[in-house]
Amino acid sequence: MALINIVRRFTYISIASFLLFSCTRIGTSELGLDFLSQDAVGTKDTILDVETETVVLEDSLRIYPTDQQMLGDITNDPLFGTTSASLFLQLKPSFYPFYIKGTKDSIIIDSAVLILSYKGFYGDSTKPVKIYVNKIDPSTPLEVGKYYASNYANAYGIRKGASVGNPYLLDFTKVKDSINDRFENASNQIRLKLNNSLAFELLKTYDSNGAYRNDTTFRNAFPGFALTTNAADNHNALIKLSLLDSNTKLALYYSTSATGSVTRDTLVSHFRFNYYTAQNANFIQRNRAASEIASHLNGFAKDSLVYVQTSPGTMVKIKVPGLKTFKNKIIHRAELIAEQVPDDARLATTERYMTAPNFLFLGVYDTATKQLRSVPNDYQGTANPQLLAQFGGQKITKSLHGYNNVATYNFNVSRYVQGLIARTDSLFDFRLYAPVNDSIKFVQPYPYNKIQTTDYLSTVLGNQPAIGRVRLGGGSHSKFKMRLRIYYTNL
Repeated sequence: MALINIVRRFTYISIASFLLFSCTRIGTSELGLDFLSQDAVGTKDTILDVETETVVLEDSLRIYPTDQQMLGDITNDPLFGTTSASLFLQLKPSFYPFYIKGTKDSIIIDSAVLILSYKGFYGDSTKPVKIYVNKIDPSTPLEVGKYYASNYANAYGIRKGASVGNPYLLDFTKVKDSINDRFENASNQIRLKLNNSLAFELLKTYDSNGAYRNDTTFRNAFPGFALTTNAADNHNALIKLSLLDSNTKLALYYSTSATGSVTRDTLVSHFRFNYYTAQNANFIQRNRAASEIASHLNGFAKDSLVYVQTSPGTMVKIKVPGLKTFKNKIIHRAELIAEQVPDDARLATTERYMTAPNFLFLGVYDTATKQLRSVPNDYQGTANPQLLAQFGGQKITKSLHGYNNVATYNFNVSRYVQGLIARTDSLFDFRLYAPVNDSIKFVQPYPYNKIQTTDYLSTVLGNQPAIGRVRLGGGSHSKFKMRLRIYYTNL
């Protein structure tokens, strides 16, 4: 009997040692709770309280041509306030010196049309959006290669100049309709007819000896388009646009006797967005002054409600005081759980179309460097989608407390917690936010934690600029409480 007890104890110690030194980044389905409990390992779980606070994320978001561009206004969001998005862009000939076929005298102008690739919307689609199209003010041109942070429009002074077309009323019910003619077979286009005076300028005034001689002369002659909306027009949506696909272009329609014969040819010339030589600036302005979030910003610690708005947006500071005194144990899983708090008064209105971000990111704040950095040991970068999915952050909708489609976010911080209690690693406060394009200091997992690189977060993770916002339960919320749940075994 004594020998049996010795063997049994050795078996338990061996299992515990294996769990302690092996990877703890495992999902609930891999945990094997039934197996462990049947073998008397004694798996338990506990919840540690967290303290939460919402702050404005002072980022310098750059919206690249590869990202979706935003245009429009959110005028009625009682939780997060208003948003206004304007777009400035250059469309250019495909070669220089550029020329229009045929002699100037033979050219008969049909029209000039600014065509935009429509990728959807965020907000209320029941109201049409009026789009205004202007030239960019020549005194404030876009500079090729310049970094334009989306939420600092006033810093650059880029302004719209003269109108070049009548306002266009975008009807969301018709925007996906197809157009089929000898020049186009496409759908999801926004087509803004431009003034005849601009068509004349582009087709008959400019030539290969002047404005079309090279890229510089063209930019000086025509600085580009300014697309804006007006909140007073009473719409409540942001339009998503793409710059790089074939649906975005400036189309010049005309006819000419290009060969000098009596027979006329009907032609179209396209100017497009050139990734390497063109420039864009997508400015997004937030105003939270008259909204619910305004009374919960900066300094309202231990809040029961916290607010995450996709960049340019807001961030949540998270402290877990209980980790300071948590005894050394075998950690099977530790996960931070964040749940949306539904807005009862607006479940059928703003809650339905002002949806939560597709992806939230969890980092930690390093007080020594005053930088955001990766969660130690658990976050292993964006290069491996499987590992990123295991870390967490993707939106999952659930039915909770009598509500349907509640957005929830889970983050696996098992290795981080194990390192804190077993190796006395450094304790950090968490930061929760909804990135678009950002970078973070990435520290390799233990034992290679002296190696630091930069990891890049991008729209590949699932967030486009300004799309998504969510009110989450804070650490003191009665129902939708943010919390750190830990499954463990005592040593």
